[in-house]
Amino acid sequence: MTAALTFTVLPGTATADPRDITTAGQAAQAVADAEHELEVVTEELNEAKVQLEAQHAAVASAEQAAADAQAQLDSLDGQVRQLARSAYTSEGFSPLDVLLTSDSAEELVHQLGTLDAIAGHTNQQLAEVAEAAAAAEQAQTAADEATAEAQRAVDEIAAQQEDLEAQIADFQRQYAALSAPQQEEVARAHGGTEAQPAPSGVVAPSGAAQVAVDTALAQVGDAYVWGAGGPNAFDCSGLTQYAYSAAGVSLPHSSRSQSQMGSPVSVGDLQPGDLLFYYEPTSHVAMYVGGGKMVHASTSSKPVMVVDFNSMSGFTHARRIG
Repeated sequence: MTAALTFTVLPGTATADPRDITTAGQAAQAVADAEHELEVVTEELNEAKVQLEAQHAAVASAEQAAADAQAQLDSLDGQVRQLARSAYTSEGFSPLDVLLTSDSAEELVHQLGTLDAIAGHTNQQLAEVAEAAAAAEQAQTAADEATAEAQRAVDEIAAQQEDLEAQIADFQRQYAALSAPQQEEVARAHGGTEAQPAPSGVVAPSGAAQVAVDTALAQVGDAYVWGAGGPNAFDCSGLTQYAYSAAGVSLPHSSRSQSQMGSPVSVGDLQPGDLLFYYEPTSHVAMYVGGGKMVHASTSSKPVMVVDFNSMSGFTHARRIG
């Protein structure tokens, strides 16, 4: 069996050299390692997409700031032009005119003061125009830089997607070549092979957590698909995002980003709805459902399922959402 298998060493993996694989156990472990690396790549891709969305928002914000600054510039420019036209053209209001037409010293002082006030106001308006112009230029520069950064992220994601698709196809060939016991060994490395019944009467600490738990448990049996976020297939962070979305809570489709949300909670204080994170850096997330059990989308070889919390290694920390 093992001699017929071809194992691709994925970038950054510790997958065994194919020439060193001599037993069924080693073959199963090699595939399990490859699958874990695919999960890591998938979550890195999910995180990149989250960052891309943030960059698109930055672009929209910068473009709006540039448009606002330009509108202010246009408005002030028109005001200054009208002020200058009124002061020096239509009224013929110049220092010489004031000197020649004033009937008294008091009138001369008054009219010169008025002229100075108009000139001062004009200068102030001009300064505001210059400031608005600078703001418009800075905002447009920021928009251009954000756009360029977003485009670079798009290009990187496209390249990652191509690599990921090739890796997924390779893994599927490797997995299909394993015997049933070997496939069970691969699944065991990703959260157990035996599905557990969900604990009855689950009571979460909040209404949102209750909805999230109920929604996640309702997906038990749905397929695992890399990068999927429902409604009928999920990857790990897609499932938790989908569950909390039903409760009106927005989570990013990224286990790494989700691992920074909410508040930390110790294992001894876990309650239904808490999110459980695995590996360093984070590349897997599950949801605690009470009774020492969790629900998660673990691997392409298994559907969404409830398993014992202690059935999967690599746990690092937990977070409570809301």
